[in-house]
Amino acid sequence: MSLSPITRRRLANFRANRRGWWSLWIFALLFLVTLGAELVANDRPLLAKVGERWFFPVAVEYAESDVIEGGFPTAAIWRDPALAEEVAAQGGWMLWPPIPYRHDTIIRDLGQPAPSPPSWQNLLGTDDQARDVLARVIYGFRISVLFGFALTLASSVIGIAAGAVQGYYGGWVDLGFQRFIEIWSGMPQLFLLIILASVIEPGFWTLLVFLLLFSWMSLTGVVRAEFLRGRNLDYVRAAKALGVSDTRVMTRHILPNAMVATLTFLPFLLSGSVTILASLDFLGFGLPPGSPSLGELVSQGKNNLQAPWLGITAFCVLGGVLTLLIFVGEAVRDAFDPRKLPGGER
Repeated sequence: MSLSPITRRRLANFRANRRGWWSLWIFALLFLVTLGAELVANDRPLLAKVGERWFFPVAVEYAESDVIEGGFPTAAIWRDPALAEEVAAQGGWMLWPPIPYRHDTIIRDLGQPAPSPPSWQNLLGTDDQARDVLARVIYGFRISVLFGFALTLASSVIGIAAGAVQGYYGGWVDLGFQRFIEIWSGMPQLFLLIILASVIEPGFWTLLVFLLLFSWMSLTGVVRAEFLRGRNLDYVRAAKALGVSDTRVMTRHILPNAMVATLTFLPFLLSGSVTILASLDFLGFGLPPGSPSLGELVSQGKNNLQAPWLGITAFCVLGGVLTLLIFVGEAVRDAFDPRKLPGGER
């Protein structure tokens, strides 16, 4: 499928921004690695062979009696030295992931009080509950980015629809929407979240729905302005004179032009969504206790100043993610800038 000239020009401008181009590849690589976090950091083997039987502990939970004869009918603890000896005695072996810990694995053979400093066993050290920091970073990165994607996508759909209705119809519809947005945006979000946390335990979907109630307004103003300008253009008036429905005019004739300004904001909205989840976790109003979270790692760094590797890791991970997203946003902005020639020159 051949690309249109304007699409090829935008891709050329995006690639001309080398900082944004490489940031996109680095972020995509990190995201793909963390999507398979169970294959990278897990306290179960990826593959095991005991006698003539094959096991896939990373995907299936086996009872100890299924693995070795005379075992207990409870879930097999693959990191148990006794189980490892029985498997070796039967000529078996186990293939472990690069990091043999999950985000909630309690390491009991540290040999020193937790939090312990970085070592070859734990490359980023452990936190104050003897959990591997690198494993928690991998799982926390995944849940933060997935939360950011979900919140950005849902708020963009609602915000674009609301802005389109405002700008296209104008008049009392626009005036009423604007007054509602002014009142709704003045609601104290943090206080409402504190009240919500006192009633129910916040979770991934609870936080997503709550933040969506307020985040959809971020794109409304941009889309509204584009529709106010576009509804008076000649080709839109001609389409309406031919009897084209309002919905078709909005989606086919005005929305593509409005999306140019909207797409440049999406990477910045994604970085803001990641930041707000980390902030809520840091304050204790985010994900349930024990969940892998970048904000919880920041809180641990604050509470354990004698373990500087916790704060340094949290700062580097959060700062790195936000920096990559900002660089990608700058490249997207350059790609949709009509004043730039192919190759990035004005």
